[in-house]
Amino acid sequence: MGKPIIGISGSRIINNSGALPGYYRSYVNEDYVDSVIKNGGIPYIIPFNEDPDVTAAQIANVDGLILSGGHDIDPRLYGEESQQKIGMIWPERDRFDIRLLTGAEQRHLPVLGICRGAQLINVAHGGSLYQDLSYRQERTLKHDQGHTPTLATQTAELIDGSYLAKLFAEKEISINSFHHQLIKNMGKGLAISAQAKDGVVEAFENEDGSIIGVQWHPEMLHGNVQIMNKLFTDLINKTRKEG
Repeated sequence: MGKPIIGISGSRIINNSGALPGYYRSYVNEDYVDSVIKNGGIPYIIPFNEDPDVTAAQIANVDGLILSGGHDIDPRLYGEESQQKIGMIWPERDRFDIRLLTGAEQRHLPVLGICRGAQLINVAHGGSLYQDLSYRQERTLKHDQGHTPTLATQTAELIDGSYLAKLFAEKEISINSFHHQLIKNMGKGLAISAQAKDGVVEAFENEDGSIIGVQWHPEMLHGNVQIMNKLFTDLINKTRKEG
């Protein structure tokens, strides 16, 4: 059996300078690609599109799925209107990522959601978000370190008995943090598997661990925090079990 193909949901960037201002480009950050290659998979960027048939064909050609980071989730998907501190939303990408997720679940493919990708999984399963960390009533730590993405600045406590606790074989792990939205209510069929010291949800999983969401960016840490590679190795190994 050859190396499994891992699809990575793509985003879109607009040139603001140079010869082609206003020109759209499909992309993902290279850390996603490098993390898959390093851990034994073949990365395929799945370009954003609005054609359900195209998206269905895209997900049919991969063995596992990474839902990448990006824009805030449209709060109308969880029954709320936009509040003052919400960031930029992109409803079309929400629909694209939900189509990818639905297709992956229908095919029983393993899924790893990262940052926005984790929030998208939660919302797609009926959960909700805090549109900004300031709307959470409890004491809340700083969850956006700004720069130095390869530096772990926060602690995540793993829930005893969870799939992730067994995967990492640790009670606590060091993570980075780049988010202003937080998970509020967990979606159906999902359970918390890691929390920050302030109780903020940092990771969750479904019953068999085939769907995992992490609020931090393990792809940015894969080069100098070696334990983060376990998330990508695990995703790739699960595709081989399915095969």
